[in-house]
Amino acid sequence: MAWFLLPHQPLLPNVPVLGNFNYEGGLVFTTPFAALLLGLVLYTAAFIAEIVRAGIQAVSRGQVEAARAIGLKPFQALRLVIFPQAMRVITPPLISQYLNLTKNSSLAIAIGYPDLFGVGRIMINQAGRAVPVFLMIMGTYLLLSLTYSVILNIYNSRMAFAER
Repeated sequence: MAWFLLPHQPLLPNVPVLGNFNYEGGLVFTTPFAALLLGLVLYTAAFIAEIVRAGIQAVSRGQVEAARAIGLKPFQALRLVIFPQAMRVITPPLISQYLNLTKNSSLAIAIGYPDLFGVGRIMINQAGRAVPVFLMIMGTYLLLSLTYSVILNIYNSRMAFAER
């Protein structure tokens, strides 16, 4: 409902156009946000790539050979045989990595990006009460972590091997 009440659509692309002396419009990243985004993306991407690589290598060689024996091309074998089996191995560490990403976003305070801790610091300076502010920050991170954990654990339970 808030989407329609806003004076402008928040997710519409803003194409930069050449103005009088410079480009106007477009997406602008501040330096702290760009540093935070680049750091978190590179750090997390390296771990996720390693998790996916290990999951794909966990699929037995016989499964790969069987997919090739029935005439599947390499991409079809990956999509139809290897990756569905690898997801069962990939999901638990991937859940852990996503929770790690949420917690690592709190390091934005080190580069001066005004994240949840930055807002909390402003609230402490204005209100003078540190304990309720830190309880709100802890509650927010707890709520985010529990929400991710519940959603991804439901997915993990659906993907888990069926015991017979």
